[in-house]
Amino acid sequence: MSMTSTQGNAPEQPASAQATLATSAQATLGRPTSGQSSPGQPPAPQAAAGQTAPGQPATAQSSPGQPAAETPDQALARAQSAAQAKRLSEASGICEDVLAANPDYPAALALLGIVMAMKNDLERGVELMRKAISLRPGIPSWYAHLSSMCRNTYRMEEAVQAGQESIRLDPNNADHLVNMSLVFVDVDERERAIACLLRALGLKHDHADGHLAMAQILLAQRDFQPGWAEYEWRNLTEAGKATMPPMTSAHWNGMRIPTGRLLLVGDQGYGDTIQFSRYIGMAAERVQDVILGCSQEMGPLLQKIPGVAQYCHRWNDVPGHAVHCRLSSLPHIFGTTPDTIPAKVPYLFAEPERIAHWRERLDATLPHGLKRIGLAWTGRPTHPNDRRRSVRLSRLLPLTEAGPAVFVSLQKPIPAVDVETMKAFNGMTDLSADLSDFGETAALMQNLDLVITVDTSMGHLAGAMAKPVWIMVPKAADWRWQLEREESAWYPTARLFRQAKPGEWDPVLARLTAALAGELRQQAAAD
Repeated sequence: MSMTSTQGNAPEQPASAQATLATSAQATLGRPTSGQSSPGQPPAPQAAAGQTAPGQPATAQSSPGQPAAETPDQALARAQSAAQAKRLSEASGICEDVLAANPDYPAALALLGIVMAMKNDLERGVELMRKAISLRPGIPSWYAHLSSMCRNTYRMEEAVQAGQESIRLDPNNADHLVNMSLVFVDVDERERAIACLLRALGLKHDHADGHLAMAQILLAQRDFQPGWAEYEWRNLTEAGKATMPPMTSAHWNGMRIPTGRLLLVGDQGYGDTIQFSRYIGMAAERVQDVILGCSQEMGPLLQKIPGVAQYCHRWNDVPGHAVHCRLSSLPHIFGTTPDTIPAKVPYLFAEPERIAHWRERLDATLPHGLKRIGLAWTGRPTHPNDRRRSVRLSRLLPLTEAGPAVFVSLQKPIPAVDVETMKAFNGMTDLSADLSDFGETAALMQNLDLVITVDTSMGHLAGAMAKPVWIMVPKAADWRWQLEREESAWYPTARLFRQAKPGEWDPVLARLTAALAGELRQQAAAD
């Protein structure tokens, strides 16, 4: 079993609530994943049993002696089951069939809207959900879904209005309150977000998604002591439960075990693993040996950290050990405060032989005497926040006008839509086939003057290596970048370029381009 994470990169997102079917039957619909960045996804379409749209038949008629024809609600039950199993084409096809016979059937419109959002067609999802609500207002979960879709398409005013309506109609729904908190965070109404979460947790004390959403607010506000405690709830979300198998060793509480092994598990995405690997040496001082469980891509880089006796990327290869701990729990175990963040860099190092290989290769292929700028513009497409953090390479074209420089791609893989655009960046080629693991990427990065990246693992890697790195931070920012500040408490060599409004990258690129132009002018003056 590979020790890769289902939680993905930061930020972690709480899982969805269960949903009720839009018919008299009960079922659940899993959370929308593609295109959805909100922690708590609202419930699926809901209507009272037997309720139909005005002018629409409740059942289909069959001839005497013939089997009863499937009703629209029965068809939608099949569609919801298909959506729950991620058979999205099947689910949308069933909804389309229902709408072909009953064009204004609200439950079919609502369910199709949710499926479209799951398929990353959020614009159509918003359109369909609006129409469903206009035909049959008053279904709380439909407003909650509309709020989530609007949030992810940056219609913040409508997201607030729809979310508040879902709570007015169903004030004791903890899931809707958690979703509302996310919208409030996006519009800088954190006190209102906290009020929603306190109410949600009062209604459902073990609401893991609510606790995690609270953790993200507290940590962003540098309120670390309660923030780390709430952050431990991530392990009880649906995504968190899948990060580790049942363990037979004890959970490590930070105690000293001079004769025992500690298994540390990289339980989240690449960026999180890099960020929290700074604690490995501190943990190693308290035990006999550290066994590191991480992905095969991370192993060659992290196994060089002092204190790591062995790394494994398959669960079956893990040797016997006395205790285990997730890497992302170490800040809590060590009682990290804003003033005690272990921020000494570098703490990750590339192998000298690999560095020399990439230096020779770049010297042979790139013009001499120009600043080398590494670029990373997309993260993992399946990451729940990818829609907000990633950009097309064409967005970065203003950087090519900043002055004489060469650009080096840190992307793996190169998105097909960006291949042609690469030609506009002086010196850029596709190196992804040779970036076999993070050790290789680190060696390449060591030969660069500056890294410019979206909020993905490349920012963490550059920061951990003490390389100058400029990170494009979406709004709302992940908790680790905190609020408003342009520097990072975790990575002293990082500079943060933040969105002022959700989805607006143009002002960010203008500031980036101006900053890069200043750097290049300084270099020219020095030369």
